[in-house]
Amino acid sequence: MNQRTIAIASLVALACVVIGGVLYVQINNSRQLQNASVAPVNAGATQGAKAPTFSTPTTQGPFDLATTDKPVFLEVFATWCPHCQRETSVINNLYGKYKKSVAFVAIPGSDTAMDHTSPESLLDVLNFQTKFSVAYPIAIYDPSLTIAKQYLKGGYPTIAIIDKSKTISYLNSGEIDFTELDRELGKVIR
Repeated sequence: MNQRTIAIASLVALACVVIGGVLYVQINNSRQLQNASVAPVNAGATQGAKAPTFSTPTTQGPFDLATTDKPVFLEVFATWCPHCQRETSVINNLYGKYKKSVAFVAIPGSDTAMDHTSPESLLDVLNFQTKFSVAYPIAIYDPSLTIAKQYLKGGYPTIAIIDKSKTISYLNSGEIDFTELDRELGKVIR
């Protein structure tokens, strides 16, 4: 073999290694992101039905749906979800306005952390709370996602508003503006 043939063969081999490496990284990143975004979109909760009961420790003390005498604002979120991250400012504003008349609780609903690769943990939830200046109570991480699986609809975030009789008066997912949520909360505190 001459030097030209060896040089061409070396370049082809190097190109194959580089292309293979790029494909490997893209496939693995795609799998991680896909796994992170999978949500149980057919949870049992429905608007107009009785709310599934739950209790959980939160960053501001225990919460028990069965014993609260206030309407409830419930959010199911994922720490990695950009929609959830942006929704924190809306919920903070609602919390500031309604915290005396409405019980607020946010429930972690994903097993994937903010970095999209590691498992969600209590530390991940607390980092989310700090990074996005969350003022309202967040449930301490539930690795079985029991509560989230009861309420999650369509994706993250899912918002449920539960009236005093424990009926779900509002259930929606995605980024929801202050005006809509303010109107819905106004209906349950009358």
